[in-house]
Order: sequence, then structure tokens, then C-alpha cells
Amino acid sequence: MKLTLGFSPCPNDTFIFDALIHNKIDTEGLTFDVIFDDVETLNQKALNGVLDITKLSFHAFAYVANQYALLDAGSALGFGVGPLLISKNKFEGDLNPDLKVGIPGKYTTANFLLGIAYPQLQHKEIMVFSEIESALLEEKIDLGLIIHENRFTYQDKGLNKIVDLGDYWEKLTGCAIPLGGIVINRNLDREIQLKVNRLVRQSVEYAFAHPKSCIEFIRQHAQEMDEAVMYKHIELYVNKYSINLGNEGRKAIDTLFNLAQARNLIPAVQQNLYI
Repeated sequence: MKLTLGFSPCPNDTFIFDALIHNKIDTEGLTFDVIFDDVETLNQKALNGVLDITKLSFHAFAYVANQYALLDAGSALGFGVGPLLISKNKFEGDLNPDLKVGIPGKYTTANFLLGIAYPQLQHKEIMVFSEIESALLEEKIDLGLIIHENRFTYQDKGLNKIVDLGDYWEKLTGCAIPLGGIVINRNLDREIQLKVNRLVRQSVEYAFAHPKSCIEFIRQHAQEMDEAVMYKHIELYVNKYSINLGNEGRKAIDTLFNLAQARNLIPAVQQNLYI
């Protein structure tokens, strides 16, 4: 059986899925048609129900939970992994509502956290996450909301951190920050859903046991990223929650959804979130 599978070309995702899509583990009769896209494009595809299995932001998941269920394996949660709000010029005091913010997507968890911390910032421009630093340097935007490997590169470009929104979330809730997860279409047979969850977990475990085995695949899609940055990226976003959410991971996700619903930032979710 062939299933469509969408994930990003970022090192954490290629690390997680390398063993699965390159038959380094027994895929139990399943094959995968892989689609690489940035996170917001994947969010949009999830909103349209395009893929059988996909990575998506937890913010976007709130809008598609009736169609997709969250796997226990493959998620990106953790401490010290949140998005950063940065700028070219230094700002002091409250941020002016007129400031223009480059964001990596309307439905990203990063944008959700920005809405909690700075509800006055409504002048937003959606951009590919990798273009935000350049837009700041060229003064096309006043503030930038960065994710992924840009956490490790913005200072080298002379840009300034205003706030770590992951740290903000941790102080607010005491939970790990839920960034993205792997969901599967609820129309697929329950047996297939459980099998995919099992295979994604085995793929993550294989990557942890053989970290050098996927380096060429990661490098191929990371393009010009320095190898040290690639591994920092993986260490930050792939951890015990990527193997299995467990009670702590589920609590963090439930807290995110409950808080967002209480503030009317997402619609009420009636479905059980998990497979």
C-alpha cells in the first residue's frame, strides 16, 4: 500500500524519516510517496486534506483535527526550542502596534505564541521562514519571527533578539512547547494508522541508534547549512517526545489547545486529538 507523506526538508524531519523512506527498517508492506514542503505549505495542504500523512504545526492541527489524528511518534516538542522575535534595530519598552512583523505562516505555532505574547502586533506579512532574516536586513519589515535553523544564524548577521517565545511559554505554563507533529488521515483503517505510528517510532529510534547513517540525506536537503548547525538543529527538535509523546507531551499539547480556545485563538476542537 502506498501512502502520501509530507514533511519539511529541515534536518529534524529528514533525520526522523530517513530510515522509513529509505527502507532501513521493515515498512511492513507500506511504501511512501514523499512530498517536501516548508511548514506553512504543509499546513495549507493539511487544511485541504491533500496528504495521507503530514507534518504540520500544532496551531494548524486545531483546524484539521476532525480529519487528521496525531501520531504518538514524530512530534517536535521541548524546552528551549521556541521561536524567536528578532529585529535589526533595538527596541525598548512596549512594541508599537504599527510595527510590521514577518511571520513564517498564519497557522504556525510561532504565530500563535506571538498572538499570546504581543496581541497588539497585527501588522503581519507571511514569508518563507528562510527569507525573514534577509527581509529584516533590507528593512522590508521591522520585526521577524524566526524558527528552525535561523535560531543559530541570526546573531551572525547582526540581528537582535527581542524575546524567546519558547521561554515565554515555559514560564507561562511550565510545559514543553509543542511546535509540530505528524498526523494521519482518519479515513485510513485503524490498523494502518497504528502501523504508521509504529514505523515512524522505529524510524526515529533507528536514527538515534545510527546518527551518521542519514547524514547525506540530511545534507542534501539542508543545502548550504553547516554540519554543526544541522546537528544543533536535530538535537534541539528531536528528543524523547519524538519517540513517544507520553503523558508529558500530551499534557503540553492539551494545555496549548485549552489556552488557545480560552482566548478564542482557535475554534473549539471536539475530536480526540490522538490516534
